[in-house]
Amino acid sequence: MNNHYDAIVIGGGHNGLVAAAYLARAGKKTLVLEKRYLVGGASVTEEVFPGFKFTVFSYVVSLFRPEIIRELNLPAHGLTILPLESTLTPTLDGRDCLYRDGDHYRTLRDIARFSRRDADTYDEYARNMYFMAKAVRYILNIIPPDPTTFHPKDMMGLIDMARHFLGLNQEQLYILAKLMTMSAADFVEQWFESEPLKATLSASGIIGTFLGPRSPGTAYVLLHHYMGEIDGAYRAWGFHKGGTGGLAQTLARAAEAQGAEIRCNTGVSKVLVKNGRTTGVVLDNGDEITAPLVLSSLDPKQTFLNLVEPGQLPDDLVGAVRRFQTFGSSGKVNLALDRLPELACRPGAGRHLAGAVSMSPDLETIERAYDDAKYGNFSKRPYVDVIIPSMIDPDMAPPGKHVMSCFVQYAPYKLADGPWTDEKREAFGDAVVDVLESAFPDIKDVILHRQVLTPVDVERMTGITEGNIFHGELNLSQLFFLRPAAGYAKYRTPIKGYYQCGSGTHPGGGIMGAPGRLGALEALKDAG
Repeated sequence: MNNHYDAIVIGGGHNGLVAAAYLARAGKKTLVLEKRYLVGGASVTEEVFPGFKFTVFSYVVSLFRPEIIRELNLPAHGLTILPLESTLTPTLDGRDCLYRDGDHYRTLRDIARFSRRDADTYDEYARNMYFMAKAVRYILNIIPPDPTTFHPKDMMGLIDMARHFLGLNQEQLYILAKLMTMSAADFVEQWFESEPLKATLSASGIIGTFLGPRSPGTAYVLLHHYMGEIDGAYRAWGFHKGGTGGLAQTLARAAEAQGAEIRCNTGVSKVLVKNGRTTGVVLDNGDEITAPLVLSSLDPKQTFLNLVEPGQLPDDLVGAVRRFQTFGSSGKVNLALDRLPELACRPGAGRHLAGAVSMSPDLETIERAYDDAKYGNFSKRPYVDVIIPSMIDPDMAPPGKHVMSCFVQYAPYKLADGPWTDEKREAFGDAVVDVLESAFPDIKDVILHRQVLTPVDVERMTGITEGNIFHGELNLSQLFFLRPAAGYAKYRTPIKGYYQCGSGTHPGGGIMGAPGRLGALEALKDAG
């Protein structure tokens, strides 16, 4: 077995696979090392129960960058993103619901049932968010300039960025400033008055964060999710055929087509460093593999604190990474169903079940769910974002059966009354099912199996520190030139040849691929 390569990528998650594809495309003999038995990291599809396939951790695709799709020709390797067609929000008692789909005028009529004013404002809101997403998309493809260095390249980068944003009109600049500083709830309440609409829009601001809808900074997270783009359409959410693991397999095929080698069941215990430069890695079994380039797609705490021996890094970086906020707050409940459940507000099967069901009846319910977590408890009535993947891709379940994917806020990594136990995990799962029952009265009758995952489970299964799905909070102190630490946001590390390319770097988390692409391009730039 060959033990020398031009480049090694640690971690076969989606960012690691993207990085490997770009490195191999540039002619580098590239090796991907993945600890688990399959690639994908937190973007995997597994048959948890016989015949039932689940997107175990992640569940939708929207943020994946179109330039990666083009440059790696991913459709030729099996990329198949199926659109989520609608968002349905049941009211608190489950008897009514707000329904929004691709039929614009039908959506406006349904919003008008709750508020004529909101229906009149909806297009203006959507138009402004489109321009905000288009404006901020610019930063997803650039190396973040550091304003503290006064280096000419950084200064030019800041000037270019200023020119870009000055292309917005005055009103749009005001809106952008609000999005960067306000809470999601306060921002949305400037536009709308009906509870189901306000709550559903605000919920995008809490995904993967340990913040409530009224916490400052969540408006940016809302915008971050609004940048989802499929075939040029913003705020478009999709489901990859075969689940998010299908996307990981597509990326693996693309990387292998460029010449990359992928080894699963191969964990890395240490990055080798000699005279301030990496020389390769040590595997969990003690074997050494050498390479002048090593890229870590793991989270910053794994990349800097676990893979590198003490003394190899400056104290300021070590301290900053230790302070980097990675507190996991998201849970996942995967259900195998005997048949399709029925919504009380819209009985019967139909395309309304091929989209998302947002269990966000009003802002108070979501904020109280955060209150529980803030004091160290899982939410007694959590926010749940539901999809039924088998309605989109029938291959996810046996004929006549279905799978339901439930993303849940909040499930704190640390509980006030001690560690997570099997009993607490099951109680958390019960709380999620109780919320589902308010909208799907027959849900308990159709559940065959369930898988309940807390952040502790996510950490144990994937290795992500504290189970934080974004590898670190998306708050203003951890974005752009501060992600993961001031002075270390350009994918390089103080160790020559050792680079970062995971979601803990700019531009952040989600199934985006941008950190993998940008990290690989910077490594190639230095390698010449």
